[in-house]
Amino acid sequence: MTDAEVGTKAFFDDLDDYRFDKLHYLPRLVDFSSFRGLRLLEVGCGIGTDLVRFARGGARVTGVDLSETAIDLARKNFALNHVAADELRVANGEQLPYPNEVFDIVYAHGVVQYTADPAQLIHECHRVLKPGGTAIFMVYNRVSWLNALSKVMKVALEHEDAPVLKKFSVGEFRQLLAPFKEAQIIPERFPVKSRLHKGWKGVAFNTMFVGTFNALPRSWVRPLGWHLMAFCKK
Repeated sequence: MTDAEVGTKAFFDDLDDYRFDKLHYLPRLVDFSSFRGLRLLEVGCGIGTDLVRFARGGARVTGVDLSETAIDLARKNFALNHVAADELRVANGEQLPYPNEVFDIVYAHGVVQYTADPAQLIHECHRVLKPGGTAIFMVYNRVSWLNALSKVMKVALEHEDAPVLKKFSVGEFRQLLAPFKEAQIIPERFPVKSRLHKGWKGVAFNTMFVGTFNALPRSWVRPLGWHLMAFCKK
């Protein structure tokens, strides 16, 4: 993903390029510049890749993550990009250190599936969100092309060795989002060429599977997207 020294501007730029090459759908669904002046909390902010984009767009951002190393790197990322955060701190998404109804937006992309108690994390996000506010989540789709392909090709998924890794069907995800007044779920992340897998499996995936899958009518394959994006209103 990057050969740059950890914590340098090149390091953060390389990881931003890698993330948005892989997740090219994300800026289309989430306009990072459309939250100017709003208080935005990212749960599981990592090194701040997405949060920096929100800050550049004028949002008043707060980020929390379980990893102290990630938060330290997020602070460096913000400093090198000359943007500010209201707060970057180590905290558990299942026990957010904020009062009720303080944020306009809560964002947790790729976090719910790694927590021990997804329902509790959703509850906490709902609790700190203002009435009428928006929560944005992404989880992995259990009924997806990538989940099936990993089993057929016997290739492990990224982060499959994580202590917790849950996958959800659309129905299961909708049930998890029950605390919200409304929730729109959009399947996304369809096959793109991979930089990670080598050998004959990598060649077969990049030259045959990606092209064939993406040639099919999107209406046929849309439910099989690996990512389930949810846009929820309180």
